[in-house]
Amino acid sequence: MENFIIKEEDIRVRELVKNDKTKLAKWLSNPEVLQYYEGRDNPFDVEKVEREFFGDEDDVTRCLIEYKETPIGYVQFYEIDVEERGLYGYPASNDVIYGMDQFIGESLYWNKGIGTKLISSVVEYLIHKKGADRLVMDPQTQNDRAIRCYETCGFEKVKLLPKRELHEGAYRDCWLMEYSRKTDEDL
Repeated sequence: MENFIIKEEDIRVRELVKNDKTKLAKWLSNPEVLQYYEGRDNPFDVEKVEREFFGDEDDVTRCLIEYKETPIGYVQFYEIDVEERGLYGYPASNDVIYGMDQFIGESLYWNKGIGTKLISSVVEYLIHKKGADRLVMDPQTQNDRAIRCYETCGFEKVKLLPKRELHEGAYRDCWLMEYSRKTDEDL
């Protein structure tokens, strides 16, 4: 029996299992996905997925996204560490701050509002089940579709992060985008 940590109307999110390796390798070898996630010059095979997603690392929760019971993508979330707190401008904050990253790997599911449903569900989970005060993401500035999705879900651009991410041989600017529990409580 699969344990879903998020189970909404059409969206379900569960932690990765070993059988998910081939799905991740398929998505992370697709140039359309890699254009914004990892880079087209950095495709994954099953062995690389094993190393990067199933290693001994840390406190990252890595999950598979299902839409109407079909696996369509990946999401991960984690409390940000001291180094990221400093970079993002939260060095002295006592807030519980989670970072998150995600992609929809099946391009047939792009531009259908599914990403918005997913982000909203994860925000709800992290705020109400994990006690997060703030959620942050740092998409590349040219990833307009993702940025629109995040803004629709209540994230705001709070800081430009110049040359934040090495992507396809060049350092790319990213936006620090934040969702605050305070925003949630004002609604």
